[in-house]
Amino acid sequence: MKKILLSLVILASTFTSCTSSDDNSTAAVVTGEITGPIAADKVFPLGTYTLKGIVKINSGVTVTFDAGSTITCDKTTGDNALVVLNGGKLIINGTASQPVVFTEKSGIPGSWGGIIMYGDAPIKAIGGVTTSTSEDGNALPYGGTNPAHNGGSLNYVRVEYAGAKLADGTKENNGFTFYSCGTGTTLDHLVSYKGADDGYEFFGGTVSMTNAISYGNYDDAFDWQDGWQGQNNSNWYALQVTKGNYGMEIECSNNNNSFWPKVTNITLKRAVGCTPEVAGDVQIDAIQFKKEANGDYSNIVIDGYTTYTEGATTYQGAAIKIQDATTNTNQVNGSKIKLTNVKITNTAVNILGASVGTPAEPLTVVFPDGQFTTSTTATGASLTNGAWSTVGGVSLIQ
Repeated sequence: MKKILLSLVILASTFTSCTSSDDNSTAAVVTGEITGPIAADKVFPLGTYTLKGIVKINSGVTVTFDAGSTITCDKTTGDNALVVLNGGKLIINGTASQPVVFTEKSGIPGSWGGIIMYGDAPIKAIGGVTTSTSEDGNALPYGGTNPAHNGGSLNYVRVEYAGAKLADGTKENNGFTFYSCGTGTTLDHLVSYKGADDGYEFFGGTVSMTNAISYGNYDDAFDWQDGWQGQNNSNWYALQVTKGNYGMEIECSNNNNSFWPKVTNITLKRAVGCTPEVAGDVQIDAIQFKKEANGDYSNIVIDGYTTYTEGATTYQGAAIKIQDATTNTNQVNGSKIKLTNVKITNTAVNILGASVGTPAEPLTVVFPDGQFTTSTTATGASLTNGAWSTVGGVSLIQ
C-alpha cells in the first residue's frame, strides 16, 4: 500500500494526513494547535486540535470545522475561549453521528470560556441604551441596527466544562454566549455540558436556537437579557444535576417592551438532590421572570422543582416565579407573559411571587385568562438521541 504524507500548515501549526490510493478511500488523521487572532479564512478538516488562548475570529473571516473533530484546551496554559468577533463567521458542520466537540483537558466545570459570538443586531440594555459592553472579560461593544446579522452556523456542537472567569477574574462566561446576534445566524443541535455558569446566555439580538440541551450546568440552563427577541426557538431540554439554579432565568434589563421571544417545546428537569449553585442564594425555580421579563412559551414540561431545605428554612420551588412587583404589574397583568400547555410534576407550587416591600409580603400573581394554562398531555422537547447527545456512553436526554 502506497502512502503519501501531506503537510498542511494551518494557523502556523503542522497537521499530517495519510491517504490510501489502493481502495480509493481516505483516512485522515489531522492534529494541530489553534491560536489567534485568525485573520484569514481557515478550514479545519476532521481531526484532533488543541485550542490555546482566547482565539478571536476577525471581522470578514470565516472559520470552518468539519464533522467529527475534537478541540481541546488546557486551563493550565491560561485563559482559553473561541470568540467570533462581529463580522466574523464560525461554520461548524457537525452531524448527529459526528458532532464537533469542544472540551477541556481536566474535565472540571469552569475551566475555559466556551464559544462567544458577537453581532450587531438590536439590543435594549439597562437604561434603554442600544449598545453596551460585554461582561465576558473581553470588554467589547455589542448592539446595533442589523437584525439579520449572520455570525455563521453552529450545527451539532457540544461544549464541555466551560464557564471560566476570564481576564480580571470577575467576568463570567457560559457554554455558549451570544452578544446581539441576528437572524442570519444558525444555532441547531447544540449541547452545553457541565459548565460552571449558564448553559446558554443571550444578550439582546434576534437570533433563534433549535434543538438545544443544557446538562449539568451550575447556574441557569438558559438565560437572557438586554431585550433578546428570537422568534423561532424550539426543542429546548435542560437537566440540572448536582448543582443548578433556574431552568430559565428571564429578564429584560428593566425595559418594558412590546416585543419578546417565543419558545415552543421546552423540557426543564431538576434531579433529586440538586442544590443551588451557592449556599445562601436560593434559586430553585423552573422559570424566573424579573426586570420586565416577558415572552411567549408553549408545550412545556416541568419536573422536579420541589422543596429545598437550607439550615432551618424550607423553600418552595415553583414552576413559575415572578421576582419583582414591576414585572408583575407590567408584564403579568399586562398580558406580556404567556405560558400555555404546561405540564408540572414533582414541583412544590405552580406560581410563586417573591416577597417584596417592608415588611416583606409575597406578591399576589394572577395571570389574565388564557395567559397561563396547565395540561397533562404536554410533551416538551422532542429530540432524537445520538452521538451528539451522548457523553461517556450516557444519554443526556433522560
